[in-house]
Amino acid sequence: MASVHESLYFNPMMTNGVVHANVFGIKDCVTPYKMALLVLLSELGRAGAQLSLLERRRLNRLLLPLLQGPDMMLSRLHKAIKESCPNLANSVQIRIKLMAEGELKDMEQFFDDLSDSFTGTEPEVHKTSVVGLFLRHMILAYNKLSFSQVYKLYTALQQYYQNDEKKTGIDETDMELTNTDELEGKMEKEELDVPLREEEISCSGPLSQKQAEYFLSQQASLLKNDETKALTPAFLQKELNNLLKFNPDFAEAHYLSYLNSLRVQDVFSSTHSLLHYFDRLILTGAESKSNGDEGYGRSLRYAALNLAALHCRFGHYQQAELALQEAIRIAQESNDHVCLQHCLSWLYILEQKRSDSCVLLEHSVKKAVHFGLPYLASLGIQSLVQQRAFAGKTANKLMDALKDSDLLHWKHSLSELIDISIAQKTAIWRLYGRSTMALQQAQMLLSMNSLEAVNVGVQQNNTESFAVVLCHLAELHAEQGCFAAASEILKHLKERFPPSSQHAQLWMLFDQKIQFDRAMNDGKYHVADSFVAGITALNSIEGVYRKAIVLKAQNQMSEAHKLLQKLLIHCQNIKNTEMVISVLLSIAELYWRSSCHTIALPVLLQALALSREYRLQYLASETVLNLAFSQLILGIPEQALNILHTAIEPILAHGAVLDKGCAMFLVAKCQVASAASYSPQKKAEALESAILNLNEAKTYFAKVDCKEQLRDVLYFQARLFHTLGNTQERNKCAMLFRQVHQELPAHGVPLINAFK
Repeated sequence: MASVHESLYFNPMMTNGVVHANVFGIKDCVTPYKMALLVLLSELGRAGAQLSLLERRRLNRLLLPLLQGPDMMLSRLHKAIKESCPNLANSVQIRIKLMAEGELKDMEQFFDDLSDSFTGTEPEVHKTSVVGLFLRHMILAYNKLSFSQVYKLYTALQQYYQNDEKKTGIDETDMELTNTDELEGKMEKEELDVPLREEEISCSGPLSQKQAEYFLSQQASLLKNDETKALTPAFLQKELNNLLKFNPDFAEAHYLSYLNSLRVQDVFSSTHSLLHYFDRLILTGAESKSNGDEGYGRSLRYAALNLAALHCRFGHYQQAELALQEAIRIAQESNDHVCLQHCLSWLYILEQKRSDSCVLLEHSVKKAVHFGLPYLASLGIQSLVQQRAFAGKTANKLMDALKDSDLLHWKHSLSELIDISIAQKTAIWRLYGRSTMALQQAQMLLSMNSLEAVNVGVQQNNTESFAVVLCHLAELHAEQGCFAAASEILKHLKERFPPSSQHAQLWMLFDQKIQFDRAMNDGKYHVADSFVAGITALNSIEGVYRKAIVLKAQNQMSEAHKLLQKLLIHCQNIKNTEMVISVLLSIAELYWRSSCHTIALPVLLQALALSREYRLQYLASETVLNLAFSQLILGIPEQALNILHTAIEPILAHGAVLDKGCAMFLVAKCQVASAASYSPQKKAEALESAILNLNEAKTYFAKVDCKEQLRDVLYFQARLFHTLGNTQERNKCAMLFRQVHQELPAHGVPLINAFK
């Protein structure tokens, strides 16, 4: 199921991906990089009509990120300008060189000439434009400098230019030592590996207010929408530490540091940064200025709420509950209904295993609608749908509820929740065993374009919803034997969600499960056993179940039975019905292999009752197949054939290829067993029909490379051809059987006692 509560935490920095930063004490100052920008603007004004329309458009698009972004090295700036207008880049380079290698009066004259841009009836720059405000700020900041500060600025400009010259000289030496082909490959690789967002930034001094706001808004937006395009955790933390070095009371930088620490699951640093964020809000008085006397209380209650969310994320549920109680107490004292609704949502998350949690969630949805909180209301509806899906409600009622939440999404343009809703539908159809509908919903989400306008041209397609849908898509392809397609999807997931990202555990689990299934199909149980540890690390329940499957395949029946019994009790306690049914089916198979056929029937009937109660149609069909196999073993194949016809249709329509093959193999076994009492002519027709079903089963098993089942089918076909007197086909099947048998020796279990 897609997780719907990760977005419930209160993020005071962001509204639709925009950071509301207020940098205290950091003023605009003149730096060598900003002087290079001033030279660029000056040369741009001089060029005038000489620039083509396309070049001017490119430069205009380039100016805003250059003005708002942090300082960068001169070589990077020159490269960025050169991509837009090579001639202008050369002019800027020459002008900076003359100023750096000249005298102090050259820099003085340059700033005096800047004021001419605003003079005349038609000035080159409007005073209120973005460029005009930047020029005015720089002129004012320069005029306020003392003589010693002006001299320091001049020496800094010289050092800025000389550092670039040294770097260029090293690059030229490297170029002489390498041939042209290697150089082109190296440059191409460098351009691919180091995009503009990860460029080497020289932030030796404090950032201005606008630079800090732009930097924080850009990185916060990327962390929310596309984590892979944000700065790496180590580099981002380095920049934040540099920012905090010049202004330790910069509250928003502490919050971004908190988000960055969450990426690497650093509980100590994330807690430290979160507490510092709210401490700085109170120290600076930012909250009290905008919210009156309620400012301090607001900071405290949201600090407690965020602390509860942090502890919940790391699994510290007791500490989370204590922090949440503190947030509720302060919010009640302040009569803050919005904060109380956030607390109620998190209270449901902490208590969702209890019986009264459904009532709590319904109350939360009603209150959220009453107070005009569509985001919380929609998350509540989706959590309610998820809970009722596990409780066995019918799909039509769940889809109606999701339709109501979709109306809220489209009305308020909550595109992130639209994605979550579609991912939920995909998971619900998968839960009910309708793979075709799940595939349709997954394709719908992947083909959608995000409605939310985010910064720096990033589409909102790297969220948890997309990870969930892509994982389902990979598993659906693997179930149909399309392992190459599943590998491509997993490869894409690895690129989109690197191992260090917060949603990487999703594809890691699916990748391990698919490899485990392939090894089991291939009869390589020792290889499958090697994947159990990885699955257990990501999902302990799934790992224990897979370990039991390996033990069962290796004929270690007593160990497998002990493990399955412990897992059954645990899953019944946590109400994991889907796993309970799977465990019951595995226990029934153990009884078959131990020749305790009558003991398996009550277990299968219990699994059938649970699957029908919770509307798990696919598991119900699989249980019926197991019941039919039990009836075959007990000597009533006619009854087995009757109930097979009721269960085989969902398997063939929505089932995995392996399950389809097992179903057709079982039909053939029942047909052969039923034909024992037929007349010779009718018996021959039944055996011919069984051979056709075996051919279909053989096709399915070959598609997933299930050699063990393929060997059994070939053996069965050879016996049938021998009975019908078809010697040529018998010998062909016998030869193929011998080839597979030499590759995969039998484990000694009689053929009739093995269903899967």
